[in-house]
Amino acid sequence: MAMGDSPVLVAPHEAYIGSIDQGTTSTRFLIFNRDGEPVASHQVEFKQYYPHPGWHEHDPLEIITSIETCIEGAVKSFEDNGHAARAIKAVGITNQRETTVVWDHETGEPLYNAIVWTDTRTQALVRKLKARLGSDKLQELCGLPLSTYPSVGKLLWLIENEPKVADAYSRGTLAFGTIDAWVVYRLNGGPKKNIFVTDPTNASRSMFMNIHTLKYDEQLLDFFRFDMNKLHLPKIVRSSDAEAYGTLTTGVLSGVPITGCLGDQSAALVGQKGFSPGRAKNTYGTGCFLLYHVGDKPVISTHGLLSTVAYDFDGTPQYALEGSIAVAGSSVKFLQNNFEFIKSSSQISVLAETVEDNGGVTFVTAFSGLFAPYWIDDARGTIFGITAYTQKGHVARATLEATCFQTKAILDAMEKDSGHALAELAVDGGMTNSDLCMQTQADLIGIPVERPRMLETTALGAAIAAGFAIGVWQNFEELKNVNTAGVTIFKPKISAQEKDKKFARWEKAVEMCRGWAD
Repeated sequence: MAMGDSPVLVAPHEAYIGSIDQGTTSTRFLIFNRDGEPVASHQVEFKQYYPHPGWHEHDPLEIITSIETCIEGAVKSFEDNGHAARAIKAVGITNQRETTVVWDHETGEPLYNAIVWTDTRTQALVRKLKARLGSDKLQELCGLPLSTYPSVGKLLWLIENEPKVADAYSRGTLAFGTIDAWVVYRLNGGPKKNIFVTDPTNASRSMFMNIHTLKYDEQLLDFFRFDMNKLHLPKIVRSSDAEAYGTLTTGVLSGVPITGCLGDQSAALVGQKGFSPGRAKNTYGTGCFLLYHVGDKPVISTHGLLSTVAYDFDGTPQYALEGSIAVAGSSVKFLQNNFEFIKSSSQISVLAETVEDNGGVTFVTAFSGLFAPYWIDDARGTIFGITAYTQKGHVARATLEATCFQTKAILDAMEKDSGHALAELAVDGGMTNSDLCMQTQADLIGIPVERPRMLETTALGAAIAAGFAIGVWQNFEELKNVNTAGVTIFKPKISAQEKDKKFARWEKAVEMCRGWAD
């Protein structure tokens, strides 16, 4: 597949691509060669703010500082290994999605902390929106159901509850963006250059964009009652573009163009080379996100899934069905930080393997409700089956199993929506380092699970988008050997009857945790 009329701007064998991976708990900058191998990286964790139960915020300026720190650190390592910074020909961006940033269009200064995608403060507001005439038509237009997850509720809450935001809206200076738009804007120097853009994979998470046209939709904006004379929205551009995203304006890579942008889950699909319909990947990060490539026409789910844009490299957008799990790696962090069961996330498997099974324990990790395919906003984390026999190891196993069970539920829904059963599942993300977790996943879904040796597929996806824009790669065939060495395959080891019995108990637990939150 050709990438349209993108010019070859660099000699591919001489090119390195930088990748900003701005995640929920940390930021990274990685530098990839043309073979898709990371040759340098730097990572910084940043502060998480939880001002009230269910609230989750980031400091937008700290996010920018973390990116600048990571770029400096990775480039220093790159140079220490004998490379020149000028060999980095472009930068791609991948980011946590739905996280909402508001700033003043004239000054470029943030007006409130970023509200993170996991935040549930908008529950009451979402219930009011669901009761509004026409709410049942929204998913057909934008691919998303009303929930606390998309950006729209966060923006409405800010306008209704924060005086500085309300004032900027009334004056017509309120700018809204997801993290990608904020990062591009600030790295380009803010209001001076005013590069204010987003790509379709991120725009499709706001509920403002028509998923069929990839344009902001008047019917959607009217439903949410926005006055478009008062709100600045980023221009929607292709995920791979040599000019639209501007250039870095400060630091060691000043002048290097930003040429690619993908929301993190779409980036992981690209990094897993999910370029053809029927390919799927599951990323086990803070949350867990399963994307299934459905082709060049969106499939609107009737089984609790989301329809999203997979990527748009050449003006022919590709689409995916998505299942989102709110709590995955964050449940392991919960055992580490809140219960002090382990000292680091990497010890979860060791603890889980101190017992033979879960000892009858089921842990529904609904810390902020349940996402796909259940969409139960009023569920909360619930542990069932505790007896005097229960050990820490049983809870650890049940924690890993919770993500695997929810993945199974999503795959079942995808099969119903698409009419096709998946033959294998490509995986990435921190939790995939656990062989026990991946074997459990294969057992519960009944198909092989494929884990690449190099797990930085999200950052690789952003690098691929950036590289296509400047001709480092010109078609998907050139990527066929990227990240293929050292793949580990986990095959199912339990019977279909045992799998079904385990899943039935999980479904019973899900039903029992409904309605805990008022």
